[in-house]
Amino acid sequence: MGELRARSVLVTGANRGIGLGFVQHLLALPNPPEVLFATCRDPKGQRAQELQKLASKHRNLVIVPLEVTDPASIKAAAASVGEHLKGSGLNLLINNAGIVKEITLDNETLKNMSDVYMTNTIAPLLLSQAFLPLLKKAAQESPGSGLSCSKAAIVNISSIAGSIKEMYLWEVMQIVSYRCSKAALNMLTRCQSMGYREHGILCIALHPGWVQTDMGNSVGDKAPVTVDASVGGMLKVLSSLSEKDTGTFLDWEGNIVPW
Repeated sequence: MGELRARSVLVTGANRGIGLGFVQHLLALPNPPEVLFATCRDPKGQRAQELQKLASKHRNLVIVPLEVTDPASIKAAAASVGEHLKGSGLNLLINNAGIVKEITLDNETLKNMSDVYMTNTIAPLLLSQAFLPLLKKAAQESPGSGLSCSKAAIVNISSIAGSIKEMYLWEVMQIVSYRCSKAALNMLTRCQSMGYREHGILCIALHPGWVQTDMGNSVGDKAPVTVDASVGGMLKVLSSLSEKDTGTFLDWEGNIVPW
């Protein structure tokens, strides 16, 4: 299994949890990205201190302000990334930012459903649209006809909680808005894989595991998977993907997750 080699990568929700883990692991690769974009709401705020420390040590790390639920912010981020790339494309977009509301079925509300769906499903759609020209450019710059994450790819961080077949841990956490949003994200991934294949862009949904993050630990017992294990596993999976994998739903160990 080869190592992921992407010239440019963008990770959303990168100031903590899995997003920060992606940034740390990508920077530590033997051949790290020439430019790594890490987005968060407030790059200069208290919650982005770890990112700031990393940026002070790694010249290839660029922190980009982004509120994923704000179309104007998405547009500004895409323009900023385009300027930094100076005519080159973006190889890998990791739509990682996500939220969960721990609420039972009977207590779900219009606002909760709307907020979670906006962040977890609509934002990845809008971000992929905004960065599509840069992803297309990266695909055109890469020789060969196959698909890979080193060439051009959209990775949507999903969840087994969105698997309609599994209904994973229903007795522990109902989180209906989250489940619905991730099931919809899986369909979005399938649609993107169909629509973007002709442009040379691979699209995949990844379940990172039940991970020890603020979000992961907020829904009951302590999550069993560390950020390091999850992110390290996902990067191995991403390094091995080809055109046969586009439009699939895999976990951090490379196993197929049922829809």
